[in-house]
Parts: sequence; structure tokens; C-alpha cells
Amino acid sequence: MPEKLNPAEEVIEFIKTSRHPLSDVMLAIRNTILNTDDLISEHIKWNAPAFYYNGEMAAFNAKEYRRDIVVYNIRKDDHILLIFPTGDVIEDTIGILEGNYTDGRRMITIKSMEDFTKKKEALQAVIKKWLDKVEK
Repeated sequence: MPEKLNPAEEVIEFIKTSRHPLSDVMLAIRNTILNTDDLISEHIKWNAPAFYYNGEMAAFNAKEYRRDIVVYNIRKDDHILLIFPTGDVIEDTIGILEGNYTDGRRMITIKSMEDFTKKKEALQAVIKKWLDKVEK
């Protein structure tokens, strides 16, 4: 029986075996997100790579997704959507976050490695702003 993969290995395996045309971009995004802060961990959630806050938090209702930072949506071949389930808490002074959903979601669309390179610093900035909003 094969050994069970840990969450990080599951994410890497998911990306490596993905047939998505932008799998190299998925890997670059993953590395950038994880290098933003030591309090970010990863796992597979909602059938995609997902990144969450792994530090101490004040008590909350688990249905509020307060620990979830960003999740990939790779349903379309021409882009990767980075979905911030609670993105409405981020003061996006850069203007990178898209959407104004009543459930609080916000997104970033990545269309290529070049597009990601242009948005990399802004992505890290919004993640840091999200981390600043964590109720500890």
C-alpha cells in the first residue's frame, strides 16, 4: 500500500499531474504564496490547491472560512482564478482584486507566466493585508 502524502506533497502532486496548460504558473503561484509568510500552509480543498492561515486565531464559526486565504480555480484552460473566500476584508489599494460578490469573495485572474510576473508583488501585498486582518 502506498504511503499517504502529506498536504504539501498532495499539492505538488496535484500540480505535477495536472493537465492544465498553466501548470508551471500554478507552481510559481504556489511558491510565491508560501514565501509570503511562514504562517501560510497548503492543502487540497474544494478539489484544488488551497492556502490557509496556520496560526492562532480567535474562535469563529467554521462555515465562515476565516482561516482560508486563497484557493485555485482551474476550471478554464486559459487562466487560473485565485479566489479569496473572504477577500472583502482586504483593503485593495492596488486594485488587483476583482469582483464584488455579496458572500465576500474576491478574485485575481492569472492568464500567463508574464501576467503572473506583473501581478506577483500585488498578490503578496494583498495576502499580507489579509494576514493583518486575522483576529487573534
